[in-house]
Amino acid sequence: HSYTVIWDYAASNLLHLEGGDKGTAADLVIQLSSSPKTKQDVSGFGTVFTDHMLTIEWTLTEGWQAPLIMPFVNLSLHPACSALHYGIQLFEGLKVYRGDDKRLRLFRPMLNMSRMAKSARRACLPAFDQTELLECIRRLVELDQDFVPHSDSCSLYIRPTFISTECSLGIKKPTRALLYVIMCQVGSYFNNEAEAVSLWADPKYTRAWKGGTGDCKMGGNYGGTLFAQYEAVEYGCQQVLWLYGEDHQITEAGTMNIFLHWINEDGEEELATPPLDGIILPGITRQSILELTRKWGEFKVTERYLNMGRLCSALEQHRVKEMFGSGTACMICPVGHIVYHGESLHIPHQDKNAKLSSRIEKELTDIQVGGCSNTQKHMHACMHTHIPQMFPLAQQQLG
Repeated sequence: HSYTVIWDYAASNLLHLEGGDKGTAADLVIQLSSSPKTKQDVSGFGTVFTDHMLTIEWTLTEGWQAPLIMPFVNLSLHPACSALHYGIQLFEGLKVYRGDDKRLRLFRPMLNMSRMAKSARRACLPAFDQTELLECIRRLVELDQDFVPHSDSCSLYIRPTFISTECSLGIKKPTRALLYVIMCQVGSYFNNEAEAVSLWADPKYTRAWKGGTGDCKMGGNYGGTLFAQYEAVEYGCQQVLWLYGEDHQITEAGTMNIFLHWINEDGEEELATPPLDGIILPGITRQSILELTRKWGEFKVTERYLNMGRLCSALEQHRVKEMFGSGTACMICPVGHIVYHGESLHIPHQDKNAKLSSRIEKELTDIQVGGCSNTQKHMHACMHTHIPQMFPLAQQQLG
């Protein structure tokens, strides 16, 4: 059966999706699946989907329609759909974590909503109300919460997706669009996540460029990397270390933001990551690492340009402590070696308990699952907004 869920919102909190008066969480319609899936053990990344999905349609003439939670089904698209022909689409990625207290938590979800809105503007897709979308997602998770694994190493991955459904071969701003959300169980992103990843660095391939869409989460940014990715495998590496410019600036590693823990040229202990200059995706984990380590106040934390020349010199002078990637899918991933100009550059590793990346990962994980001590709660504002009948949302600021 289907029924309409009406939430009791204070008038000041009832926000409307732009472009119409139907697309609010209060208008949410839920159609339950008549054939729930048997829960499976989590294996791999992104292949076991939940019973339901969220869809919200938009047209230029009618605006946003009522959100619909429905059984997980295939989409029906016109063959001329411009998302298929011209890549007018984008997506987001965030996770639901089950804590030791059995409660479910989203980690800084409004940062994902904000980034999705930025990507939508760049793709000429319609604006949406971020708070209302998040509330619809919360209801979807509430409905399929049994899919959230009871495991420290697994979680439920949420994939909001926004596509043009313009049925025309003309290249133009869409007059029709579909925003939908699917969810799947996920384990480790890499098969050997306990080990350090190997990177292949070759300047002949460029992931993004100034004035492009590298700072947006669009599908084309990922599909366009596959060719280089498979060439990296031929060189015995797992991922690509993306370089940019004549000086071979270090930008990202695979789909991860990159961090370098080292003694810099001035003899200072420093945690450095490339700045957000338009070619770097503004990762939520990246931002959280910067805020967390700056709050510690134990070493210099900077957003600065790094290039292969500086890295090679630092390695020769034994100034590199550690290098690691960060992202929603993998959280923290240490780098073991880099193949550059035909040479294998070994990245030093400390004992796991002494590594900065291990400490960061533990503290972020504690925040995500609600396992912070009272001291940590005070230091990192590890508190949660309690939402009736469901789960808390981790606060938007760590500090």
